[in-house]
Amino acid sequence: MAPAMRKGESGPDEATAFLNARLIDPASGKDEPGGLLVRDGVIADLGGQLRRNAPERARVIDCKGHVLCPGLIDMQVFTGEPGQEHRETLKTASNAAAAGGVTTIVVMPDTEPVIDQVALVDFIQRRARDNAVVHVHVMAAMTRGLKGLEMTEIGLLQRAGAIAFTNGKASVSNARVMRNVLLYAKDFGALIVHHTEDPHLTEGTVMNSGEVATRLGLPGVNKAAETIVLERDVRLVEITGGRYHASQLSCAESLAVVRAAKARKLPVTCGVSINHLTLNENDIGPYRTFFRLKPPLRSEEDRAAMVRGLAAGDIDVIVSSHDPQDADTKRHPFAEAADGAIGLETLLAAALRLHHNGEIGLLPLLRAMTANPAKLLGLPSGRLEKGAPADLILVDLGQPWVVDKAEIRARSKNSPFDESKMQGRVLLTMVAGKPVYQYGGAERA
Repeated sequence: MAPAMRKGESGPDEATAFLNARLIDPASGKDEPGGLLVRDGVIADLGGQLRRNAPERARVIDCKGHVLCPGLIDMQVFTGEPGQEHRETLKTASNAAAAGGVTTIVVMPDTEPVIDQVALVDFIQRRARDNAVVHVHVMAAMTRGLKGLEMTEIGLLQRAGAIAFTNGKASVSNARVMRNVLLYAKDFGALIVHHTEDPHLTEGTVMNSGEVATRLGLPGVNKAAETIVLERDVRLVEITGGRYHASQLSCAESLAVVRAAKARKLPVTCGVSINHLTLNENDIGPYRTFFRLKPPLRSEEDRAAMVRGLAAGDIDVIVSSHDPQDADTKRHPFAEAADGAIGLETLLAAALRLHHNGEIGLLPLLRAMTANPAKLLGLPSGRLEKGAPADLILVDLGQPWVVDKAEIRARSKNSPFDESKMQGRVLLTMVAGKPVYQYGGAERA
Protein backbone atom coordinates (compact mmCIF):
# COMPACT_ATOMS: atom_id res chain seq x y z
CA MET A 1 0.00 0.00 0.00
CA ALA A 2 1.09 3.58 -0.62
CA PRO A 3 1.93 5.69 2.45
CA ALA A 4 -0.97 7.41 4.15
CA MET A 5 -0.75 11.18 4.07
CA ARG A 6 -2.53 13.77 6.14
CA LYS A 7 -2.47 17.38 5.02
CA GLY A 8 -1.76 20.00 7.63
CA GLU A 9 -1.98 23.73 6.97
CA SER A 10 -0.13 24.47 3.77
CA GLY A 11 2.41 27.20 3.34
CA PRO A 12 5.57 27.94 1.42
CA ASP A 13 7.72 26.62 4.28
CA GLU A 14 5.45 23.73 5.19
CA ALA A 15 7.31 20.93 6.93
CA THR A 16 6.85 17.25 6.14
CA ALA A 17 7.14 14.68 8.91
CA PHE A 18 7.84 11.02 8.15
CA LEU A 19 6.63 9.02 11.15
CA ASN A 20 6.90 5.34 12.05
CA ALA A 21 9.79 4.67 9.64
CA ARG A 22 12.70 2.28 9.55
CA LEU A 23 15.51 4.80 9.11
CA ILE A 24 18.46 3.46 7.12
CA ASP A 25 21.51 5.65 6.57
CA PRO A 26 24.25 3.66 4.80
CA ALA A 27 26.77 6.49 5.31
CA SER A 28 26.70 6.13 9.12
CA GLY A 29 25.46 2.54 9.37
CA LYS A 30 22.22 3.65 11.05
CA ASP A 31 19.32 1.17 10.86
CA GLU A 32 16.70 1.96 13.51
CA PRO A 33 13.04 2.87 13.99
CA GLY A 34 12.31 6.58 14.04
CA GLY A 35 11.06 9.55 12.12
CA LEU A 36 12.38 12.37 9.99
CA LEU A 37 11.41 16.01 9.49
CA VAL A 38 11.87 17.86 6.19
CA ARG A 39 11.79 21.65 6.01
CA ASP A 40 12.93 24.04 3.27
CA GLY A 41 14.22 21.19 1.11
CA VAL A 42 16.60 19.77 3.71
CA ILE A 43 16.47 17.29 6.58
CA ALA A 44 15.65 19.40 9.64
CA ASP A 45 15.66 16.61 12.22
CA LEU A 46 15.59 12.82 12.51
CA GLY A 47 15.68 10.11 15.12
CA GLY A 48 13.65 8.01 17.55
CA GLN A 49 12.02 11.08 19.12
CA LEU A 50 10.11 11.65 15.88
CA ARG A 51 8.81 8.13 15.55
CA ARG A 52 5.29 8.98 16.72
CA ASN A 53 5.08 12.76 17.12
CA ALA A 54 5.05 15.39 14.40
CA PRO A 55 5.57 19.12 14.95
CA GLU A 56 2.47 21.30 14.65
CA ARG A 57 1.35 22.27 11.14
CA ALA A 58 3.56 19.63 9.52
CA ARG A 59 2.21 17.41 6.78
CA VAL A 60 2.41 13.85 8.09
CA ILE A 61 3.41 10.74 6.17
CA ASP A 62 2.87 7.50 8.05
CA CYS A 63 5.63 5.17 6.81
CA LYS A 64 4.00 2.09 8.40
CA GLY A 65 7.40 0.67 9.34
CA HIS A 66 8.78 0.78 5.81
CA VAL A 67 12.36 1.77 4.97
CA LEU A 68 13.15 5.48 4.67
CA CYS A 69 16.60 6.02 3.19
CA PRO A 70 18.54 8.42 0.95
CA GLY A 71 17.52 8.51 -2.72
CA LEU A 72 19.75 6.54 -5.08
CA ILE A 73 22.52 8.16 -7.11
CA ASP A 74 23.05 6.55 -10.53
CA MET A 75 26.48 7.34 -11.98
CA GLN A 76 25.88 5.90 -15.44
CA VAL A 77 22.79 6.93 -17.40
CA PHE A 78 22.72 7.18 -21.19
CA THR A 79 19.98 9.30 -22.76
CA GLY A 80 19.29 10.36 -26.32
CA GLU A 81 19.22 14.09 -25.66
CA PRO A 82 20.51 15.88 -27.64
CA GLY A 83 20.21 14.27 -31.06
CA GLN A 84 18.37 10.99 -30.40
CA GLU A 85 15.34 12.02 -28.39
CA HIS A 86 13.37 9.09 -29.82
CA ARG A 87 15.45 6.85 -27.52
CA GLU A 88 15.17 8.90 -24.32
CA THR A 89 14.86 12.51 -23.20
CA LEU A 90 15.99 14.06 -19.94
CA LYS A 91 12.31 14.34 -18.99
CA THR A 92 11.46 10.67 -19.61
CA ALA A 93 14.71 9.50 -18.00
CA SER A 94 14.02 11.59 -14.90
CA ASN A 95 10.46 10.25 -14.62
CA ALA A 96 11.81 6.70 -14.88
CA ALA A 97 14.45 7.53 -12.26
CA ALA A 98 11.89 8.92 -9.82
CA ALA A 99 9.75 5.78 -10.15
CA GLY A 100 12.81 3.66 -9.40
CA GLY A 101 13.89 5.65 -6.34
CA VAL A 102 16.79 7.37 -8.12
CA THR A 103 17.00 11.04 -7.08
CA THR A 104 20.24 11.91 -8.90
CA ILE A 105 21.31 10.80 -12.37
CA VAL A 106 24.65 11.42 -14.04
CA VAL A 107 24.17 11.53 -17.80
CA MET A 108 26.86 10.29 -20.15
CA PRO A 109 28.30 12.28 -23.08
CA ASP A 110 27.38 9.68 -25.76
CA THR A 111 24.93 11.95 -27.57
CA GLU A 112 24.74 13.66 -30.96
CA PRO A 113 26.63 15.93 -30.73
CA VAL A 114 28.94 14.52 -28.05
CA ILE A 115 29.01 16.53 -24.81
CA ASP A 116 32.60 17.75 -25.20
CA GLN A 117 31.99 21.53 -25.25
CA VAL A 118 31.12 24.02 -22.53
CA ALA A 119 27.99 25.09 -24.45
CA LEU A 120 26.67 21.53 -24.46
CA VAL A 121 27.23 21.08 -20.72
CA ASP A 122 25.26 24.30 -20.24
CA PHE A 123 22.54 23.05 -22.62
CA ILE A 124 22.03 19.83 -20.64
CA GLN A 125 21.90 21.74 -17.35
CA ARG A 126 19.28 24.15 -18.69
CA ARG A 127 17.19 21.37 -20.24
CA ALA A 128 17.34 19.41 -16.97
CA ARG A 129 16.35 22.46 -14.95
CA ASP A 130 13.29 22.97 -17.16
CA ASN A 131 12.20 19.34 -17.66
CA ALA A 132 13.66 16.92 -15.11
CA VAL A 133 12.08 16.01 -11.78
CA VAL A 134 15.33 14.63 -10.30
CA HIS A 135 18.84 16.08 -10.05
CA VAL A 136 20.78 15.76 -13.32
CA HIS A 137 24.57 16.07 -13.53
CA VAL A 138 26.75 15.89 -16.63
CA MET A 139 29.72 13.58 -17.11
CA ALA A 140 31.56 15.28 -19.98
CA ALA A 141 33.73 13.66 -22.64
CA MET A 142 37.44 13.39 -21.84
CA THR A 143 38.41 13.16 -25.52
CA ARG A 144 36.92 15.13 -28.41
CA GLY A 145 34.05 13.29 -30.04
CA LEU A 146 34.82 10.30 -27.77
CA LYS A 147 37.39 9.29 -30.39
CA GLY A 148 40.21 8.74 -27.89
CA LEU A 149 42.69 10.90 -29.81
CA GLU A 150 42.57 14.46 -28.50
CA MET A 151 41.92 15.59 -24.93
CA THR A 152 39.05 17.96 -24.16
CA GLU A 153 39.28 21.16 -22.09
CA ILE A 154 38.77 19.42 -18.77
CA GLY A 155 39.30 22.56 -16.67
CA LEU A 156 36.76 24.64 -18.61
CA LEU A 157 34.23 21.81 -18.71
CA GLN A 158 34.55 21.30 -14.96
CA ARG A 159 34.05 25.02 -14.35
CA ALA A 160 30.91 24.83 -16.52
CA GLY A 161 29.52 22.12 -14.24
CA ALA A 162 30.80 18.75 -15.52
CA ILE A 163 30.94 16.46 -12.49
CA ALA A 164 33.40 13.91 -13.95
CA PHE A 165 34.94 12.87 -17.28
CA THR A 166 34.58 9.73 -19.36
CA ASN A 167 34.97 8.29 -22.82
CA GLY A 168 31.49 6.80 -22.64
CA LYS A 169 31.11 3.28 -24.00
CA ALA A 170 34.49 3.39 -25.76
CA SER A 171 37.89 2.76 -24.20
CA VAL A 172 40.86 5.03 -24.87
CA SER A 173 43.27 2.59 -26.50
CA ASN A 174 46.12 5.12 -26.81
CA ALA A 175 48.10 4.90 -23.55
CA ARG A 176 49.74 8.29 -24.10
CA VAL A 177 46.35 10.02 -24.41
CA MET A 178 45.09 8.23 -21.30
CA ARG A 179 48.19 9.24 -19.35
CA ASN A 180 47.77 12.88 -20.40
CA VAL A 181 44.09 12.86 -19.41
CA LEU A 182 44.90 11.52 -15.94
CA LEU A 183 47.77 13.99 -15.54
CA TYR A 184 45.72 16.98 -16.63
CA ALA A 185 42.66 15.96 -14.60
CA LYS A 186 44.80 15.70 -11.47
CA ASP A 187 45.42 19.46 -11.57
CA PHE A 188 41.67 20.00 -11.18
CA GLY A 189 40.97 17.11 -8.82
CA ALA A 190 38.68 15.74 -11.55
CA LEU A 191 37.48 12.15 -11.56
CA ILE A 192 38.22 10.09 -14.69
CA VAL A 193 35.67 7.33 -15.35
CA HIS A 194 36.77 4.74 -17.90
CA HIS A 195 35.08 1.87 -19.72
CA THR A 196 37.68 -0.91 -19.70
CA GLU A 197 37.39 -2.99 -22.88
CA ASP A 198 40.15 -3.32 -25.46
CA PRO A 199 38.42 -2.27 -28.71
CA HIS A 200 40.67 -4.48 -30.86
CA LEU A 201 39.99 -7.63 -28.84
CA THR A 202 36.25 -6.96 -28.65
CA GLU A 203 35.82 -6.13 -32.33
CA GLY A 204 33.30 -8.49 -33.95
CA THR A 205 32.37 -10.18 -30.67
CA VAL A 206 28.90 -10.19 -29.13
CA MET A 207 29.10 -12.10 -25.84
CA ASN A 208 31.40 -13.72 -23.28
CA SER A 209 33.58 -16.49 -24.72
CA GLY A 210 33.02 -19.96 -23.34
CA GLU A 211 30.71 -22.95 -23.54
CA VAL A 212 27.49 -20.90 -23.88
CA ALA A 213 28.89 -18.84 -26.79
CA THR A 214 30.05 -22.01 -28.51
CA ARG A 215 26.65 -23.65 -28.06
CA LEU A 216 24.86 -20.59 -29.46
CA GLY A 217 27.36 -20.24 -32.30
CA LEU A 218 28.12 -16.62 -31.38
CA PRO A 219 31.57 -14.94 -31.44
CA GLY A 220 32.80 -14.47 -27.86
CA VAL A 221 35.42 -12.27 -26.25
CA ASN A 222 37.84 -13.36 -23.54
CA LYS A 223 37.73 -11.58 -20.18
CA ALA A 224 41.33 -10.50 -20.80
CA ALA A 225 39.94 -7.71 -23.01
CA GLU A 226 38.73 -6.06 -19.80
CA THR A 227 41.66 -6.80 -17.50
CA ILE A 228 44.34 -5.73 -20.01
CA VAL A 229 42.94 -2.19 -20.19
CA LEU A 230 42.32 -2.08 -16.44
CA GLU A 231 45.88 -3.17 -15.62
CA ARG A 232 47.29 -0.57 -18.01
CA ASP A 233 45.14 2.15 -16.45
CA VAL A 234 46.25 1.24 -12.92
CA ARG A 235 49.89 1.59 -14.06
CA LEU A 236 49.08 5.02 -15.48
CA VAL A 237 47.38 6.05 -12.22
CA GLU A 238 50.57 5.00 -10.42
CA ILE A 239 52.59 7.30 -12.70
CA THR A 240 50.22 10.29 -12.66
CA GLY A 241 48.36 10.18 -9.35
CA GLY A 242 45.09 11.00 -11.14
CA ARG A 243 41.72 9.96 -9.65
CA TYR A 244 40.43 6.94 -11.58
CA HIS A 245 37.16 5.00 -11.58
CA ALA A 246 36.61 1.84 -13.64
CA SER A 247 32.97 2.25 -14.69
CA GLN A 248 31.81 -1.37 -14.97
CA LEU A 249 33.75 -4.43 -13.91
CA SER A 250 32.34 -7.79 -14.91
CA CYS A 251 34.81 -10.54 -13.93
CA ALA A 252 36.76 -11.85 -10.95
CA GLU A 253 40.14 -11.13 -12.58
CA SER A 254 39.34 -7.41 -12.83
CA LEU A 255 38.30 -7.34 -9.21
CA ALA A 256 41.71 -8.73 -8.23
CA VAL A 257 43.42 -5.88 -10.14
CA VAL A 258 41.36 -3.23 -8.31
CA ARG A 259 41.88 -4.91 -4.95
CA ALA A 260 45.65 -4.85 -5.47
CA ALA A 261 45.55 -1.18 -6.54
CA LYS A 262 43.59 -0.23 -3.43
CA ALA A 263 46.05 -2.16 -1.26
CA ARG A 264 48.78 0.07 -2.71
CA LYS A 265 46.71 3.14 -1.72
CA LEU A 266 46.22 4.26 -5.33
CA PRO A 267 43.24 6.59 -6.02
CA VAL A 268 41.35 3.79 -7.80
CA THR A 269 37.67 2.92 -7.42
CA CYS A 270 35.27 0.81 -9.46
CA GLY A 271 31.64 0.18 -10.26
CA VAL A 272 29.47 -2.68 -11.44
CA SER A 273 26.16 -2.64 -13.28
CA ILE A 274 23.10 -4.18 -11.70
CA ASN A 275 22.93 -6.48 -14.73
CA HIS A 276 26.30 -8.08 -13.94
CA LEU A 277 25.28 -8.57 -10.30
CA THR A 278 21.98 -10.30 -11.03
CA LEU A 279 22.26 -11.88 -14.50
CA ASN A 280 24.70 -14.20 -16.28
CA GLU A 281 25.40 -15.46 -19.80
CA ASN A 282 22.83 -18.25 -19.49
CA ASP A 283 20.08 -15.61 -19.41
CA ILE A 284 20.71 -14.93 -23.11
CA GLY A 285 18.84 -18.20 -23.68
CA PRO A 286 17.28 -18.32 -27.14
CA TYR A 287 19.20 -15.28 -28.47
CA ARG A 288 17.34 -12.66 -26.42
CA THR A 289 18.76 -9.33 -27.59
CA PHE A 290 17.73 -7.43 -24.44
CA PHE A 291 20.59 -9.37 -22.80
CA ARG A 292 23.20 -8.15 -25.28
CA LEU A 293 25.21 -5.79 -23.09
CA LYS A 294 28.56 -4.02 -22.97
CA PRO A 295 30.57 -5.50 -21.28
CA PRO A 296 28.85 -8.83 -22.00
CA LEU A 297 27.18 -10.89 -19.30
CA ARG A 298 29.72 -13.31 -17.81
CA SER A 299 29.56 -16.72 -16.16
CA GLU A 300 27.69 -17.43 -12.94
CA GLU A 301 31.09 -17.72 -11.19
CA ASP A 302 31.96 -14.18 -12.22
CA ARG A 303 28.54 -12.87 -11.17
CA ALA A 304 28.96 -14.43 -7.73
CA ALA A 305 32.48 -12.94 -7.51
CA MET A 306 31.04 -9.47 -8.24
CA VAL A 307 28.53 -9.86 -5.39
CA ARG A 308 31.28 -10.99 -2.99
CA GLY A 309 33.41 -8.03 -4.07
CA LEU A 310 30.52 -5.69 -3.37
CA ALA A 311 29.90 -7.20 0.06
CA ALA A 312 33.62 -6.91 0.89
CA GLY A 313 33.74 -3.25 -0.14
CA ASP A 314 36.09 -3.85 -3.09
CA ILE A 315 33.39 -2.60 -5.48
CA ASP A 316 32.37 0.95 -4.63
CA VAL A 317 29.32 1.71 -6.77
CA ILE A 318 26.35 0.00 -8.43
CA VAL A 319 25.00 1.65 -11.60
CA SER A 320 21.94 0.91 -13.71
CA SER A 321 23.92 1.50 -16.94
CA HIS A 322 20.57 2.68 -18.30
CA ASP A 323 21.05 2.53 -22.08
CA PRO A 324 17.82 2.95 -24.05
CA GLN A 325 17.63 1.38 -27.50
CA ASP A 326 14.57 1.56 -29.73
CA ALA A 327 12.85 -1.52 -31.12
CA ASP A 328 14.48 -1.12 -34.53
CA THR A 329 17.98 -1.63 -33.11
CA LYS A 330 17.02 -4.58 -30.88
CA ARG A 331 14.70 -6.43 -33.27
CA HIS A 332 17.58 -8.11 -35.10
CA PRO A 333 19.52 -11.37 -34.91
CA PHE A 334 21.57 -11.31 -31.68
CA ALA A 335 24.88 -10.66 -33.47
CA GLU A 336 23.44 -7.63 -35.29
CA ALA A 337 21.45 -6.06 -32.45
CA ALA A 338 22.63 -2.96 -30.57
CA ASP A 339 24.00 -3.52 -27.08
CA GLY A 340 22.44 -1.93 -24.00
CA ALA A 341 19.47 -2.21 -21.65
CA ILE A 342 17.34 0.23 -19.68
CA GLY A 343 17.52 -0.02 -15.91
CA LEU A 344 16.54 3.11 -13.96
CA GLU A 345 13.14 1.77 -12.85
CA THR A 346 14.44 -1.67 -11.89
CA LEU A 347 17.79 -0.72 -10.31
CA LEU A 348 16.64 -0.91 -6.68
CA ALA A 349 14.22 -3.82 -7.11
CA ALA A 350 16.82 -5.92 -8.93
CA ALA A 351 19.44 -5.06 -6.30
CA LEU A 352 17.04 -6.16 -3.54
CA ARG A 353 17.08 -9.65 -5.07
CA LEU A 354 20.62 -9.97 -3.71
CA HIS A 355 19.42 -8.99 -0.24
CA HIS A 356 16.39 -11.28 -0.29
CA ASN A 357 18.61 -14.15 -1.49
CA GLY A 358 20.90 -13.65 1.49
CA GLU A 359 23.87 -12.80 -0.77
CA ILE A 360 24.50 -9.36 0.75
CA GLY A 361 23.29 -7.19 3.63
CA LEU A 362 20.98 -4.25 3.06
CA LEU A 363 23.45 -1.60 4.31
CA PRO A 364 26.38 -2.41 1.99
CA LEU A 365 23.92 -2.82 -0.89
CA LEU A 366 22.36 0.61 -0.37
CA ARG A 367 25.73 2.23 0.41
CA ALA A 368 26.92 1.42 -3.12
CA MET A 369 23.96 3.37 -4.53
CA THR A 370 23.89 6.31 -2.11
CA ALA A 371 26.82 7.30 0.11
CA ASN A 372 29.62 5.92 -2.07
CA PRO A 373 28.68 7.63 -5.36
CA ALA A 374 27.96 10.85 -3.42
CA LYS A 375 31.45 10.76 -1.93
CA LEU A 376 33.10 9.98 -5.28
CA LEU A 377 31.29 12.81 -7.05
CA GLY A 378 31.45 15.33 -4.21
CA LEU A 379 27.67 15.54 -3.81
CA PRO A 380 25.97 16.64 -0.55
CA SER A 381 23.23 13.98 -0.86
CA GLY A 382 23.29 10.24 -0.22
CA ARG A 383 22.96 10.47 3.57
CA LEU A 384 20.43 10.98 6.34
CA GLU A 385 21.62 13.75 8.61
CA LYS A 386 20.57 17.22 9.67
CA GLY A 387 21.17 19.79 6.95
CA ALA A 388 21.53 17.20 4.17
CA PRO A 389 19.31 17.59 1.08
CA ALA A 390 15.89 15.98 1.48
CA ASP A 391 16.42 13.50 -1.36
CA LEU A 392 14.59 10.54 0.14
CA ILE A 393 12.82 7.32 -0.79
CA LEU A 394 10.28 5.26 1.09
CA VAL A 395 10.55 1.57 0.20
CA ASP A 396 8.38 -1.45 0.97
CA LEU A 397 11.00 -4.20 0.94
CA GLY A 398 8.44 -6.99 0.72
CA GLN A 399 5.93 -5.82 -1.89
CA PRO A 400 5.83 -8.16 -4.89
CA TRP A 401 5.32 -6.84 -8.41
CA VAL A 402 5.96 -7.83 -12.00
CA VAL A 403 7.89 -5.68 -14.48
CA ASP A 404 5.45 -4.70 -17.23
CA LYS A 405 6.79 -2.83 -20.25
CA ALA A 406 3.39 -1.15 -20.65
CA GLU A 407 4.00 0.61 -17.32
CA ILE A 408 7.66 1.50 -17.87
CA ARG A 409 8.14 5.26 -17.91
CA ALA A 410 11.34 5.18 -19.96
CA ARG A 411 10.77 5.96 -23.63
CA SER A 412 12.54 2.77 -24.77
CA LYS A 413 11.37 -0.58 -23.39
CA ASN A 414 14.52 -2.74 -23.71
CA SER A 415 14.54 -4.09 -20.15
CA PRO A 416 16.27 -7.42 -19.44
CA PHE A 417 13.88 -7.73 -16.48
CA ASP A 418 10.72 -7.54 -18.62
CA GLU A 419 8.04 -9.80 -17.06
CA SER A 420 10.36 -10.58 -14.13
CA LYS A 421 8.94 -10.98 -10.63
CA MET A 422 10.35 -8.45 -8.16
CA GLN A 423 10.10 -8.03 -4.40
CA GLY A 424 10.49 -4.51 -3.08
CA ARG A 425 8.82 -1.35 -4.38
CA VAL A 426 9.42 2.39 -4.08
CA LEU A 427 6.34 3.98 -2.49
CA LEU A 428 7.50 7.60 -2.48
CA THR A 429 10.38 9.55 -3.98
CA MET A 430 11.22 13.02 -2.67
CA VAL A 431 13.71 15.41 -4.29
CA ALA A 432 14.76 18.58 -2.44
CA GLY A 433 11.77 18.18 -0.12
CA LYS A 434 9.17 17.76 -2.88
CA PRO A 435 7.45 14.45 -3.73
CA VAL A 436 8.17 13.64 -7.39
CA TYR A 437 6.76 10.11 -7.46
CA GLN A 438 4.16 8.26 -5.42
CA TYR A 439 3.07 4.69 -5.97
CA GLY A 440 -0.64 4.00 -6.19
CA GLY A 441 -3.32 6.51 -5.38
CA ALA A 442 -1.55 8.46 -2.66
CA GLU A 443 -2.34 12.15 -2.46
CA ARG A 444 0.29 14.33 -4.06
CA ALA A 445 1.86 17.18 -2.17
